[in-house]
Amino acid sequence: MKISREIKTAILVLSSILLFIWGYSFLKGRDLLTDYKTLYVYYDNVEGLTTSAPITINGLAIGKVHKIEFLNKSGKIRVELQIKSDFPISKTSVAAIYEPGLIGGKQIQIIPNYKDGTLAVTGDVLMGDDIPGLTSLVGEKLTPIQEKLDKVLLNADLLLTNVNNVLDKKSQENLKVSLAELRVTMEQFHKASGSLNGILDNNKGKIDGIVSNFNKVSKDFSQISDSLNKADLGKTAKNLQKTLDNVDAIIADVQSGKGTMGKLLKDEALYKNLTQTSKELELLLQDVRLNPTRYVNVSLFGKKNKPYVAPVNDSIKK
Repeated sequence: MKISREIKTAILVLSSILLFIWGYSFLKGRDLLTDYKTLYVYYDNVEGLTTSAPITINGLAIGKVHKIEFLNKSGKIRVELQIKSDFPISKTSVAAIYEPGLIGGKQIQIIPNYKDGTLAVTGDVLMGDDIPGLTSLVGEKLTPIQEKLDKVLLNADLLLTNVNNVLDKKSQENLKVSLAELRVTMEQFHKASGSLNGILDNNKGKIDGIVSNFNKVSKDFSQISDSLNKADLGKTAKNLQKTLDNVDAIIADVQSGKGTMGKLLKDEALYKNLTQTSKELELLLQDVRLNPTRYVNVSLFGKKNKPYVAPVNDSIKK
């Protein structure tokens, strides 16, 4: 059977029209060869979400966003989801907008509720949610950091301004001189350190001897300490305390006038007699000094002794 040219042309035109419709639907995110169920979600903000955006569940693509429209009465944004009918989704599942990465825009992730056995059918409305993406989290973290950085830069600017105000030409010259002197000081310190190292190297033997002597002294001191620990210091302390008690008793007796020492210190009559005797002894010594011949007299011709005359006491106060 021969097909006419007109039939071939008609078949070609119809095929082109069907192919165009299928391609247009595919580009719009709807596959005419696949059964879909249509679900709806209401959001307050769908920034970054576009039509034909993938819909995933546990990372597996199960559909696409078909339509996004703004509702004037409620101010909500309704998103129409086209999901393959062979994926069971409960009515209480959540459709969350999320950002899978820095590039590629936002998508919708279905968070299923496996405890709910009631499946969603075409025309049902799912609950909506918005999961902060990497860009939002980075922005939230960078905002306080930027504020702190602005404060730090402001403080640094003020510090540099104050430094510029303080460091005038004269101060800068003084600072240069101070740095030069510091450099000289560090060089001298380096030389002194080298000299000290040389002294230590030259006297290493002596230092070792000093350390050895110190160790010996420490050992001797340890032995002395052991000897003191072994000594009966408690008994010695008791004897010393007993001796001190006896001394206290003797002093108490002396102060109370008991005994010879106490009487000497407390007997006023004895004190007066001793004072009188001392005066008389002093007069006697003075008379011996003034008239020695009265007490030592050697006479060859029988000269008579002079009568006694009491000395005039000019130097002794009665």
